[in-house]
Amino acid sequence: MLSGLMMDQSLTITAILRHALRFHPRARIVSRQGDGSIHEYTYADFGRRVHQLANALVRLGVKPGDRVGTLAWNGYRHLEIYYAVSCIGAVCHTMNPRLFHEQLAYIANDAEDTHLFFDLSFAGLVETLSHEFTTVQGYVALCSAEEMPESGIDGLMCYEDLIGGEADSFDWPDLDERSASALCYTSGTTGNPKGVLYNHRSTILHGLAVSGGDWLSIRARDAVLPVVPMFHANAWGIPYAALMNGARLVLPGHAMDGASLTELLEREGVTLMAGVPTVWLELLRHLRETGKRLDKVERMMVGGAAAPLAMVRAFEEEHDIRVVHGWGMTELSPVGTLGALKGDEITLPAEDRYRIQCYQGRPLFGVDIRLMADDGTILPHDGEAVGVLQVRGPWVAGGYFKGAAPEQFTEDGWFSTGDLAAIDAEGYLHITDRTKDVIKSGGEWISSIDLENIAVGHPDVAEVACIAIAHSKWGERPMLCVVAREGADFDPATLMAMYDGHVASWWKPDHIELVDSLPYTATGKLSKLTLRQKFAGLTLPTDN
Repeated sequence: MLSGLMMDQSLTITAILRHALRFHPRARIVSRQGDGSIHEYTYADFGRRVHQLANALVRLGVKPGDRVGTLAWNGYRHLEIYYAVSCIGAVCHTMNPRLFHEQLAYIANDAEDTHLFFDLSFAGLVETLSHEFTTVQGYVALCSAEEMPESGIDGLMCYEDLIGGEADSFDWPDLDERSASALCYTSGTTGNPKGVLYNHRSTILHGLAVSGGDWLSIRARDAVLPVVPMFHANAWGIPYAALMNGARLVLPGHAMDGASLTELLEREGVTLMAGVPTVWLELLRHLRETGKRLDKVERMMVGGAAAPLAMVRAFEEEHDIRVVHGWGMTELSPVGTLGALKGDEITLPAEDRYRIQCYQGRPLFGVDIRLMADDGTILPHDGEAVGVLQVRGPWVAGGYFKGAAPEQFTEDGWFSTGDLAAIDAEGYLHITDRTKDVIKSGGEWISSIDLENIAVGHPDVAEVACIAIAHSKWGERPMLCVVAREGADFDPATLMAMYDGHVASWWKPDHIELVDSLPYTATGKLSKLTLRQKFAGLTLPTDN
């Protein structure tokens, strides 16, 4: 073999930090704090504090490979932890505060966290759980000395005091690009949460991919607002991609309501925003009620759940914002596909474009996808065949932390996602359901997601979930759980009529159940398991 003569440099998060500080020192990081005030500083300011934190971590005894936990919102101090922890060779373990107490205790102990940094809004939670955290040696409140809470946590430290006396320079170690950098646990809806252990190389490759020109197209002139939490799946890689490219990073803290987001979007001239559909539907409602427009936003990434057609259409036609639909999982760092239109698709009639944009997108370079049938055969990419989606690539998990759930990884090196999907000849992914949520009626599959997307287009529907209900003749039949818009005089018959001509007649739901609210998991995903348990004994009106 003739080897090339190119330099061999490790792909590490430290390289992002160095690049950002050297070539984009005046770029800004803006974040909303717990009291609602706005904090902002430059990349250069950020870098000095990251160096101070690195020195403090070493002084605390944090060693390469140690896991350092966080319970924090999207804020500048959390971002400093992201970089300082990983760049000294330790592992930044972001924990989801929305999980049950038992799950948080399990996660912290399974990860063997040595220290825990937390926002003040979680002080009570941490105090309650501190007696169950068996490995945590030190706790740090993310605040100034004046804000320190009264607490029963032994030896509680103040973040600003911790870093205040440290030098603002640090001799970063030379890290192996395959060394662990961050840890995030899945939500654990079936069994204990499972740890996904990222490394520096996978993080760099993922950040480069999502910021590419045909995907999110993150540029130095952009202002990027990730509403997706930094405590889950690396905030879709945006904290890394933004600094790679010198973009302004706008962090919303815990305030994710329509009014708060609109204020930040207008104040900072945000050009790219990223979050889940429930957040964007609330934002759209606020914009319509107030008559405000988002004139600076050019594109919005939607993930975590299917983007309803009505929402895609509304943001483009009312605000000239292009929706980039994506799909991913914690195990994919997390982005696997994004819905950038191809050249000849941009000129299609609007409704044809919207239909494509409602798909979950095409694989980023580096991600390979396939469909597997129940009998193990690989299915064609014809847009019709539906099978279990499997993925592989350099930022896809090859196993879980401490060897959990090996059955999700195939012998030939693929990760089995648990999603049912179709893939068309152009590579567009269409998630039809989770394997545990799909409805099997009379031996045929019905996509709950497709039925939900149609229902969300009804003007009086605020939220909707479609679940399977047992049926004596058909095995299962679909039922809609609908939250009506406040003040609306909702007529179920008008919603049923919306399915005519859009789905096969036998797909139409057998019943519409009005509910006050829908249950969500700790990661903000609709919990159909909870709904199925709630309505387990229901007899449908068609079952007689």
